[in-house]
Amino acid sequence: MESKAGVRDWIAEAKVIAAEIEGHADRHDAEESFVTEGYARLKDAGFFKALVPVELGGGGADFAEIFGAIRVLGAACGSTALAFSMHTHLVAAAVWRREHQAAPTEGLLRRVAGEDLILVSSGGSDWLDSAGTAERVEGGFRITARKAFSSGCQMGDLLMTSAVYDDPEAGPTVLHFGVPLNAEGVTIADAWHVLGMRGTGSHDLVLDKVFVADAAVAGRRAQGKWHMLFHVISMIAFGSIYSAYMGVADGARRRALEIARTRKPDPYLLARVGEMENAHVAADLALREMIDIACAGTPSQETTNRLMICRTLLGEAAIDTVTRAMEVAGGAAFYRKAGLERAFRDVQGARFHPLQREPQLALAGRVALGLDIDG
Repeated sequence: MESKAGVRDWIAEAKVIAAEIEGHADRHDAEESFVTEGYARLKDAGFFKALVPVELGGGGADFAEIFGAIRVLGAACGSTALAFSMHTHLVAAAVWRREHQAAPTEGLLRRVAGEDLILVSSGGSDWLDSAGTAERVEGGFRITARKAFSSGCQMGDLLMTSAVYDDPEAGPTVLHFGVPLNAEGVTIADAWHVLGMRGTGSHDLVLDKVFVADAAVAGRRAQGKWHMLFHVISMIAFGSIYSAYMGVADGARRRALEIARTRKPDPYLLARVGEMENAHVAADLALREMIDIACAGTPSQETTNRLMICRTLLGEAAIDTVTRAMEVAGGAAFYRKAGLERAFRDVQGARFHPLQREPQLALAGRVALGLDIDG
């Protein structure tokens, strides 16, 4: 689908896909099965390579367009949106680092475009400390780890992950690398039996002495310390991820209003709707700030702090929006057919991405007081 100027309208295309996959969302939720239809449609439409620059074989979309598409998908199927957001933020970070840091990510981006690769993130189970061990062997490392929250791994091609190497000189060092999901020693552990976002298929990936060559190690950093790489990741990733939760809130609001319009608007109903609207606007404002940061920000501890504040504000407001939507709908919200109870469960995932509330508050406090953010 192209606009009048001949440029693809990614958000309009996402609306078409959202309408197609919405009918599958309840089934995947009930079965705890992966959202294969959503991923297949997104792949067929070129969404997995949308952010790759045109000169590298991709769609040349900008961050705001694809984050907006994720939001549209989230209103129909939160699991499709959230799983896709994990791939999206990895590609977005690689694009940003190539453009602004001359980082050697062109090879990865060409592969994403040329081979239609789907990337899988282990960031939610790693963060600053990382997880798993890297044992030094001839020509590289043997990786032993269990990576939770590996969204989209059933259809994924390449796991972007890390492990800790006990460097005899530098001390505990986090190595960053990619591992093909079909590599020897990589298996999927059936672990994703959860409250919400059940269709993301965020099972554990088990790495049993998987070989990673020295040349495949893309970065090294001290364990547990903030690094410029994580300021880049924070600046970009959370606008992608939380667009999915904003979409869930959008969908819940829409369904609640549809139900409310069938009733006589007494003062109590009007107040409930008004409270829902306040929460929804608060979430929207926070997301707009996060997208502005992703599109035009400069990575730094101040940028990360601002982004993480928005992440908390958006998460809380999205949860509040869905909670208020259930109150607006009343008893109808208790029935699965209304779609609100799935939204209520899905949106709870907004609580659990880093930085969670308490660490985020501590970071904000340290920055405000001029303290070292590494404590």
